[in-house]
Amino acid sequence: MISHIEHIGIAVENLTEAIAYYENVLGLKCYAIEEIADQKVRTAFFQVGQTKVELLETTDPDGPVGKFIEKRGPGLHHLAFAVDDVNRSLQEVADKGVRLIDQQARPGAEGLQIGFLHPKSTLGALTELCGKK
Repeated sequence: MISHIEHIGIAVENLTEAIAYYENVLGLKCYAIEEIADQKVRTAFFQVGQTKVELLETTDPDGPVGKFIEKRGPGLHHLAFAVDDVNRSLQEVADKGVRLIDQQARPGAEGLQIGFLHPKSTLGALTELCGKK
């Protein structure tokens, strides 16, 4: 079902400052910045081998990332796994008793389909399944 870690999502308070850190200190190159309006977030991506790092800045304090930062502060937000079929994978984990945030795949950054698993069913780690359409 899972082929690899697609990306690691990190919530940040200021995307511009975070990009500068990842580029100037860690030597990575931001290759894409995107706003996902329905998720109330701006993202920046860095490729590290086969895995990406996704920085997440809220565009609305009442959005999911805004609430996350308010409650927990900036830091690790989620772990995303690549799957062939997001809808099938969501159904498979639901059949195993995992609580879902998304019952069906929805559009995410970089044109991927995404679906989140609830952290209360994933040992506290917000987990995302993502794949191509």
